[in-house]
Amino acid sequence: MTVRHEENEWRKSSFSGKETNCVEFRRVEGGVEVRNSKRPDAGVIAYTDSEWRAFVAGVKAGEFDN
Repeated sequence: MTVRHEENEWRKSSFSGKETNCVEFRRVEGGVEVRNSKRPDAGVIAYTDSEWRAFVAGVKAGEFDN
C-alpha cells in the first residue's frame, strides 16, 4: 500500500518520540522544510533539494550515529 502525501503537508519523522525529539518535515518547491512539532510557530529550517539529498545520504551511511 502506498501512502500519498500532499505537497506542503507536515509529516512527523518515524524516529520522533512521543514526548521528545519531535521533528516534522514537508516538501516545498525546491526543497524541504523542517520544524519542531512541539513549537511549530518557532520557525523552520529550509533545505534545498541537494542539501536534503546529502543529509539523507549521510543518515543512511551512519554519519550521525552515536
